[in-house]
Amino acid sequence: MSQKEILTNGNAFKRTDGRWGGVVWYKDEQGERKRKSFSGTTKTEVNQKMKNYIVEFNKQKNDSVESLKTLQESMQSWLQVFKFPSVERSTYDRLEATAKNQVYPVLGKKVVGDITAADIKKLLNRRMTEGYAYTTVKKVHNLLNEYFRYLYQQEIIVRNPMANVEMIKKANFMSAQGKENLPPTDTITVFTEEELEKFKAESFSVFSNGKRKYQQAAAYILMLNTGLRTGEALGLLNSDVDLARKVLHVQRGVKEISKRNGVTAEHGREVAVGKLKSATSKRDIPLNDTAIEMVNDLRSEFYFGEDSPLIPDEHGEVTRPVNFRKRYYRILKAAGIEIKGLHSLRHTFATRLINGTKDKDGNIKSLTPRQVADLLGHTTSEITELYYVKRDMKMLTGITDGFEL
Repeated sequence: MSQKEILTNGNAFKRTDGRWGGVVWYKDEQGERKRKSFSGTTKTEVNQKMKNYIVEFNKQKNDSVESLKTLQESMQSWLQVFKFPSVERSTYDRLEATAKNQVYPVLGKKVVGDITAADIKKLLNRRMTEGYAYTTVKKVHNLLNEYFRYLYQQEIIVRNPMANVEMIKKANFMSAQGKENLPPTDTITVFTEEELEKFKAESFSVFSNGKRKYQQAAAYILMLNTGLRTGEALGLLNSDVDLARKVLHVQRGVKEISKRNGVTAEHGREVAVGKLKSATSKRDIPLNDTAIEMVNDLRSEFYFGEDSPLIPDEHGEVTRPVNFRKRYYRILKAAGIEIKGLHSLRHTFATRLINGTKDKDGNIKSLTPRQVADLLGHTTSEITELYYVKRDMKMLTGITDGFEL
């Protein structure tokens, strides 16, 4: 399909009836030559009409040609039309945040068709030298890669600038920032035995009048003994707990998402209760004695019925993740423990089960990575081993005794 195009700047002429006329020739989307006629009482009037028509024609042409739009206008439209209907709301929030915070400030005002591989590479290098995390820069690369691939496949641009922009290798990225590229297992954060004792003690600490300092303290210990994600824990209903069979049914999750009017983000965030992260996330988790004790503790603190949340707010509604997280960080600070994300409870659970515990005779009791992956709701045990289990070399002490060669 051809692009619309103005062929003449307009020709004014005096008609036989004494009035003035004018003609602007243009090419339509099918490539056919056409004309637009104008009339008026004076030559100036006709020339102004033709000028206004040409200005509006070119404006509409630019609006209809994606490659002539700014990247911000084009990418935002692409996100709203193609990504918003096809991904989870929380995923869309992350994509839009990456675009608004990382891409638009640097490339947003550039015309899409003028953007080069060098422009994109400069953006990625700039974010790297500014100290952004590798995962953040990789999100920028992934977003731009998908967006420009769409433009190229739709023949909106004649060449894909991302074809020559590979994501820098993580080792080189970390080296450029003067950091060591540690294996994933070494970057996992878990609680030490001493930290666990401090955390538990502070979680259930009380004021001088005997009232507990922290609401829902048992929820954190429940997560520590079940490996629940934050959203999974907050999505539990009392009816999901079967104490007779000592099992927990994980069936839904809680997320905080941006408030929106259609696709347009508004100020503030809201809680959404919906499906879990993946199909394997829907699972049954066995409850040990400590987990059962924590369930009973939560119910003694707040209980609004079987169809209400196990970890409710004081009104019986779903607890907002942001409030749950803030309370957790207050406990850490008061206990004098270095800041660790809520996911560290899940990491500690996985690490303890796979690395195992030693009995008095030095024997190690542990679970297989596959068993722990099933408990965590992972598709593969490789994910569990790579990203959830911190290596504990102390557990290897004496382990080769009796294996002399």
